[in-house]
Amino acid sequence: MIKICSCQFEVEAGHPSSNLKKMLAYIESAKKNAADIIVFPEMAVPGYFIGDTWDSSAFLRDCEECGRVIIKAAENIVIIFGNIAVDWEKKNRDGRQRKYNALFVAQDKKLIRPQDSKYPFAIKTLHPNYREFDDTRYFYSTAMLATDLEVNVRELIKPFKLSIKGKKLSIGCILCEDGWDDDYPISPIDILCENNKLDVIFNISASPYTLGKNDKRHRVFSRHARRNNVPIVFVNKVGIQNNGKTVYTFDGSSTVYNNDGTIIDYIKPYEEKNSYIILPARQKNFVNGIDKIKEDETASIYKALLYGIKHFLRKIHMKKVVIGISGGIDSAVAAALYVKAVGPKNVLLVNMPSVYNSSTTKSLAHEMSLNLGCPYAVIPIQKVVDYTINQLENTEIENASENIPRQIKVSSFTAENIQARDRSARILASVAAAIGAGFTCNANKAETTVGYSTLYGDQSGFLAALADLWKYQVYNLARYLNGKVYKKQVIPQAVIDIVPSAELSVEQNVDAGKGDPIKYLYHDYLFRSFVERWDKAVPEDILQWYKDGVLEKNIGCAPGIVKKYFANVSEFITDLEHWWNLFSGMAVAKRIQAPPILAVSRRAYGFDQREAQNGPYYTRQYEKIKQELLNK
Repeated sequence: MIKICSCQFEVEAGHPSSNLKKMLAYIESAKKNAADIIVFPEMAVPGYFIGDTWDSSAFLRDCEECGRVIIKAAENIVIIFGNIAVDWEKKNRDGRQRKYNALFVAQDKKLIRPQDSKYPFAIKTLHPNYREFDDTRYFYSTAMLATDLEVNVRELIKPFKLSIKGKKLSIGCILCEDGWDDDYPISPIDILCENNKLDVIFNISASPYTLGKNDKRHRVFSRHARRNNVPIVFVNKVGIQNNGKTVYTFDGSSTVYNNDGTIIDYIKPYEEKNSYIILPARQKNFVNGIDKIKEDETASIYKALLYGIKHFLRKIHMKKVVIGISGGIDSAVAAALYVKAVGPKNVLLVNMPSVYNSSTTKSLAHEMSLNLGCPYAVIPIQKVVDYTINQLENTEIENASENIPRQIKVSSFTAENIQARDRSARILASVAAAIGAGFTCNANKAETTVGYSTLYGDQSGFLAALADLWKYQVYNLARYLNGKVYKKQVIPQAVIDIVPSAELSVEQNVDAGKGDPIKYLYHDYLFRSFVERWDKAVPEDILQWYKDGVLEKNIGCAPGIVKKYFANVSEFITDLEHWWNLFSGMAVAKRIQAPPILAVSRRAYGFDQREAQNGPYYTRQYEKIKQELLNK
């Protein structure tokens, strides 16, 4: 019987000394609990998303030194851990130092070498180069090494041989993506199991949270365990890491699968913990199926957002936040989240009415502050907005031209932007600076998709915590916060019921039922098809589905919604082209300058959704389908 310790802990990206200190403490705890093996996550020493810090030789040497300290701690216990491995005699194909994303096995204060291996560590074979990952930029894979050595890659994927308590063990060790092999030409797990009778497989991972990912992982790893008749120990990290523009939470959810695919141990999301299991496992220890650890979608989103906000604030040493509270749903949800993260005394809610803000929303904003117990201020903007417009229209431009007139005329659209910028760039930024805080960006994903926000206005802030949530998810989160988190109605029902509106003109009068031009019941799903589908939808796809009568089914919105909003094909096409032009036009420029986004979906804006400012494009097939429909 072998006692295995899965160590799920918070890895601080780019701070190997801090991670080393934690790892040594967890090793000592595992020894006291008589563990035979302790397993740490992928890149447990350096962290994973650290950008071009990977190109610093001094940083790499520091990681190596931390690794040597861990190896020396491998006395009366086997330590399996992830770290960077460097071959100082070789170069990557870009001319930089040869680096491997590696797994080390240490016993008796020395490294164990995989069977017949060139190196005293296992190398990651499958390198993800999609979404948030950019592995081939930095690391050399087993497949690349096989090409260099002129051997079959299968010859380099070998087990480790151990002796524990006089028992000979054969263990397979793989890194993260090596278990997600469905779309790759090889399966490292199958290769390990082909000619070896393995006692257990360890998968050490740095796998960021994505809504729904854990359910898929359970299916994938359970299938691997059943097919190869071997237990799999999956160990993931917790914490937050970022690629600059996108912030990711790592939820852990470390799991042990028995050889029949049954889940027999599981560490809850975002928990730091040493968890122990005896292998071979006994039936009575089994968790009865995956359903036991399934979680409601909105509950999962809430945990990710709260964890991400808390840890991001801690990383940037920010203890107080300022939130522009409008009386609408987005700022209400943001306020409720931040209060849970830092406490009501550290959240200042600021209402900034103009002549277009109704008494309804002003009252709701104040009610929110009372419900949450937050400091609250009302700072009207109308006088300053009027002053700015008057100043612009009474400024005479010298040497005017046919393109730039002598007198500036402020349009109603420009006046809306002036209001938005006055609120964020002037008031919120100034208030935040005055009290030593940061101010939030409350935009949702639908608004971010089509740039329905003002650059240097409501697009500003230190973090866009809701910008990976569609509007319907924001509403779901509001209900969840009331019902499950606060267990009372901190977000007034009227905020949930009122028409969404920016309240920047008479055309957006909420009391008259006027609001945003985005019809969220349809556009949430249309926009999602532009972004989150693996095979992204473009106007050609949308129009073909519309023509075939399968649009609502394919994008996931409610049946009948298209006819509700569009009386004819011309209206439908006009709407589609309007939003597509914004999505692939000005909105790209806005997203590039937007605050970091906290990711929860399968594709968040920022580093996850990589974009170029190429402008809108319509395929020739789109133009053909369009003419066919219009000619009918």
